Amino acid sequence: MNKYNKIATLVGVWALSSSAAMAGPADDTLVLNEETEMVTRTAAPAHLSDVMDEVISGWHFRGVETRAMQADDFDNPGMIFVEQAQEAWDTADGSEGKSCASCHDGTESMAGVKAVYPKWNEAAGAVRTLEMQINDCRETRMGAEAWDYTGGTMQNMVALIASVSRGMPVNVAIDGPAQSTWEQGKELYYTRTGQLEMSCANCHEDNYGNMIRADHLSQGQINGFPVYRLKNTKLNSVHARFKGCVRDTRAETYKPGSPEFIALELYVASRGNGLSVEGPSIRN
Repeated sequence: MNKYNKIATLVGVWALSSSAAMAGPADDTLVLNEETEMVTRTAAPAHLSDVMDEVISGWHFRGVETRAMQADDFDNPGMIFVEQAQEAWDTADGSEGKSCASCHDGTESMAGVKAVYPKWNEAAGAVRTLEMQINDCRETRMGAEAWDYTGGTMQNMVALIASVSRGMPVNVAIDGPAQSTWEQGKELYYTRTGQLEMSCANCHEDNYGNMIRADHLSQGQINGFPVYRLKNTKLNSVHARFKGCVRDTRAETYKPGSPEFIALELYVASRGNGLSVEGPSIRN
């Protein structure tokens, strides 16, 4: 490590330790539309038993107003984009003259899909994210152009598919042929990167519940994605959030849809197994 990197690392550690103050997750219950009680805290899955006892949704680490917004679809700005996706669902596109509805009927037929992605795709011989599956359908079944991986149209559709799974438990498979990808994602999660030499675990495992730079560190669960962020007033994808986190360590980041981020998404999603699907959720 050169002199500059040593200084940067010390600055990063100092910023984390000196500005951090224990806040802890809010003691609250998320009941969606006064009807569906969501599982936002539950026992950690077996593969995390050596590092934590409980997994907690990022919802618990937001302010009172933000938590209330997510509890009511009329107040949740992310639902506007779900409505936009509904129109796209029913609209034919591409050379085959098909829409999503041509194969899948109503959007309710997608209930449970978001809960199991990313997942191993036998035909592709690889783990696929939901974005990848959507684009495969567009290109091979509809004869339409692929959507931008983190673009608004794509995230609207992911949010629509997530919305009909809300309340269902995340149940991402990590065994069998998906295991090697999961292991790669785990390694990335614990690898320190960048000039600050920080890993995902440094914030979301070692310091969740702390306040840092006026923000409340969560466990980094992704059961609520796509996320409507008050910061940029749009839906944000998992890989865009990964990219931002890696950039914050002052490291060269990976591209959305890259094998590295696919592996990382599989691993991080599995850390939230048992939590309810929440997307589109609201975060800072």
